[in-house]
Amino acid sequence: MIDWPHFPNSPDSLRFWGKLRPERTALVDRARDSRQSYGELSAAADRWASVLRVNGVKRGDRVAVLAGNRHEIAELFFACGRIGAALVPLNWRLAPVELRAIIEHAQPALLIGEGRFRGSAEEATRGNTLPREWIDLDQGVKRLLDSAPAYEGDVEVEANDAVLILYTSGSTGQPKGVIIPHRQILYNAIATTTGWELGADDIAPVSTPFFHTGGWNVFATPLWHRGGRVVLFDGFDGAGFLEGLSEEKCTVGLTVPTQLVMMRESSRWGIELPALRFLACGGAPCPPSLSAEVRAGGYTLREGYGLTECGPNCFAISDQEAIKRPGTVGWPMPFLEMRVVTEAGREAGADETGELLLRGPQMFAGYLHDPERTAEVLAPGGWLRTGDLARRAPDGAYSICGRRKEMFISGGENIFPGEVEAALCGHPSVSEVVVTGVPDPLWGEIGRAFVVRRERVNAVTGEDLIAFARARLAGYKVPRSVVFLDDFPRLGSGKPDRRVLAAMQIESAGAMK
Repeated sequence: MIDWPHFPNSPDSLRFWGKLRPERTALVDRARDSRQSYGELSAAADRWASVLRVNGVKRGDRVAVLAGNRHEIAELFFACGRIGAALVPLNWRLAPVELRAIIEHAQPALLIGEGRFRGSAEEATRGNTLPREWIDLDQGVKRLLDSAPAYEGDVEVEANDAVLILYTSGSTGQPKGVIIPHRQILYNAIATTTGWELGADDIAPVSTPFFHTGGWNVFATPLWHRGGRVVLFDGFDGAGFLEGLSEEKCTVGLTVPTQLVMMRESSRWGIELPALRFLACGGAPCPPSLSAEVRAGGYTLREGYGLTECGPNCFAISDQEAIKRPGTVGWPMPFLEMRVVTEAGREAGADETGELLLRGPQMFAGYLHDPERTAEVLAPGGWLRTGDLARRAPDGAYSICGRRKEMFISGGENIFPGEVEAALCGHPSVSEVVVTGVPDPLWGEIGRAFVVRRERVNAVTGEDLIAFARARLAGYKVPRSVVFLDDFPRLGSGKPDRRVLAAMQIESAGAMK
């Protein structure tokens, strides 16, 4: 890893704004009808920091939290930063056996959570040597915070000290604990507010779970750095999200393609949002047909790209360029260097596909307790191997083609699922598509499309979709079979779980419907 510059104290923007503009609203928790100013949020973080210290948490420790999106998690994030600890938001969608593996790996000094998840936590920690202490966010928290001793003051931290540990969703295997240092939070905030032109007057919803980088680092930590406002949604439904954007006068918002689909199919689609400057779409490539529908609905859309290990906001693009160049994520954010490298290891030329490599102070500090997998993703010179395929236009703008591991080869030809999915999403009866490669004795691999139909439309057959694709794609790219599903198995981020779909044992003869 590159040793980025040292700074002696936590870059606690909340502390700054709590003194300069204590009356300004920092956080809205819609599910609990809670609104906190910067002064109130900072004071709550101090009280939590005292509670953590009373419970034995010290610098270098980890604090696990098992809860939905609620204001206490934001308070705990800043509290951990002030005492030199790291917050570990746990994925509440996991089964207890899955939680157990992560808790045992993270070795938290304390476990905090909501009452609705206490049973899962107890089952996950039963019979092991982990701390038995559980602080229930739904029972006696006010009394606990009110009785906390006076705060002793912040500790000094290093730039590379962990402030968050985010476990990846594990689409390619065992989840990894991504160490998010103070450095990454700071540089991502500066780059994001610069590249996306965010300021103190911006208001952003956060519906992505806090166990995901999107929940923290797309808009929340950048806006807290800038003195803006964050609005928490504990869960997502299309109509409710649109209503929230309207009621809270949100100016920007993060979505993933699945959420855009849910919004499009909701009763509130097309509601006027005069305060909204743009929606950002990330997590997966947005099909051009879906982008066009979002814009036709009256909303400005920018596509983005990032990953937990770096950024996660790696590119910026203007509204005008986003319309002119669908599928383009734009130009690198401040501080980030980028390379596109072919399979042979050489620099890719303009408009040539290769793996995207990143380097800059927005990078993570490694995987927790896992130097081998950390070394696997780092190329010589400190470059991060993203595993994502990209193309760079002659003017330096980038497009993301998909995951390298998702690409499959049919008859010697490379097939990128994202390109096929984008074509099929243009069909008026299709809501979402995932294309995977399946073994074939003649061609090596052939494409199979998993499809979720739109609601309130006429049925479409597999033959219809194959014919539709054949009119828009080269023959070798056209899927040979189609499987219709009511919904996809999904990761914690809401994205379809491709690993589960690829592993589905569905006979080819029965796949066409």
